[in-house]
Amino acid sequence: MGRYFRVTGILLMVLSIIAIVIGIVFVYQGWSKNNLIVERMRVEKVTLALDPANPSVTTEITNGAEAQKAADIIAGHRRSIAPTYQDLLGGGQFDPTNAKDLTYAQAMNLENYLYLAVTAFGLINVVLGAGAFMIVTGIGMLLIGLVFIKMPVRLPQGLP
Repeated sequence: MGRYFRVTGILLMVLSIIAIVIGIVFVYQGWSKNNLIVERMRVEKVTLALDPANPSVTTEITNGAEAQKAADIIAGHRRSIAPTYQDLLGGGQFDPTNAKDLTYAQAMNLENYLYLAVTAFGLINVVLGAGAFMIVTGIGMLLIGLVFIKMPVRLPQGLP
């Protein structure tokens, strides 16, 4: 009977180590991708003006909420050029030599870039949370496995 507890404890410990390692990989991947996005925005100087009265004072975008706010601001500016892409074209075709068309297209590009960053930051948070959960669960399973291994087995009276 005691042998089964020890085998179960060892299996729990093996599974717990696997869970901890996978959790660490998730956390590492989350942090590294977060840093990559923030660094790329820093290199491209994608910033957010906090005070509309003083647009020269900006802050770096480091999370999904800031990226969402910046994308929404750009969307508002883009819609002031034309409410929709179809309205911009007015039944014609895109003209890259027309400054209005070109500005609208660039605004769409930056807006989409920022909305993708919002999605990426959200997914990063999910990955970090899943990794942290795996680590905590792995530690719990490791402790239970240790208890199973160390548990003294007392058989009831009369059993062989």
